[in-house]
Amino acid sequence: MKAIETKGLTKNFGDLTAVDGVDLGVEQGEIFGLLGPNGAGKTTTIRMLSTMLKKTSGQASVCGFDIDKSPDDVRECIGIVFQEPAVDIELTGKENLDFHARMYGMKDREKRIQEVLDLVELKDKAQVFVKNYSGGMKRRLEIARGLMHFPRVLFLDEPTLGLDAQTRRRIWDHIKRVNKKMGITIILTTHYMDEADYLCDRVAIMDHGKILALDTPKRLKDAIGSDIISVKVSRCRIFADAMRKYKWVEKTRIVDEHVNISLKKGETRIPDIIKISEKLKIKVKSVELHKPTLEDVFIHFTGRMIREEAGDSKYIMRIRGRMRGVH
Repeated sequence: MKAIETKGLTKNFGDLTAVDGVDLGVEQGEIFGLLGPNGAGKTTTIRMLSTMLKKTSGQASVCGFDIDKSPDDVRECIGIVFQEPAVDIELTGKENLDFHARMYGMKDREKRIQEVLDLVELKDKAQVFVKNYSGGMKRRLEIARGLMHFPRVLFLDEPTLGLDAQTRRRIWDHIKRVNKKMGITIILTTHYMDEADYLCDRVAIMDHGKILALDTPKRLKDAIGSDIISVKVSRCRIFADAMRKYKWVEKTRIVDEHVNISLKKGETRIPDIIKISEKLKIKVKSVELHKPTLEDVFIHFTGRMIREEAGDSKYIMRIRGRMRGVH
């Protein structure tokens, strides 16, 4: 039995389709990532799987329980860390966990509180009011709270959003530790490429409600295969058209002011690329060579970088407007 299965999972808000026919199969004990920009449908997917939002159509089960027919069973087997902070800052760390345990009717609360605090390295901060916690400490406390009732699946919605690089890395290590020590299936949403690459056994690239690609980070990057030379030039269209005429160029793509060129043995072709630009009298502002990353994979499938553009912002605001009052 898979930890999560969906078939044609769809969510509409009026004329907007936030999640569009998503098919997923997440294995038990896996760290699975939904990677995409804001407005891709990641959080909406999590909300449906955690029974917080009714689906429009399709099927979905979590821990073998249908999200519509057995919502209480689903809730008992999952933990969730929301994108927005949800701890009570006027309580201590221990009091937050104790309150959560009481909500689940847990009897041996004290032992479990000590276990999860130890797991996220907050034992020495148990009696400190949460309003005095750093952002990273609050995030770790939320992870601890999500683990209190022994969930089989833990949902993490943008777990390191807004944190500095060093704190993000610590959160990553805690997520890995939770997965390894407790064997919990972890589903996380993120728009950070390095986060998905470091944490996830498999990644689903999501954009505008659809799954565009799904595999291990390594296989996704290997599928592109070639080196990537990113050239920032003054006249992208002319330069890209010129590069496509050469047999050693596999693919070109314009991204902002850059022309991304896919090719084998990229380091040997940089002098040729410079000569071509000089012949065309096109100014080269910068040249960068790198191996394929998940950013390149996203660009390959969507034609744009993974960031919130103006159109996406309007799309997000419309969805949020439709979600107000929806349960």
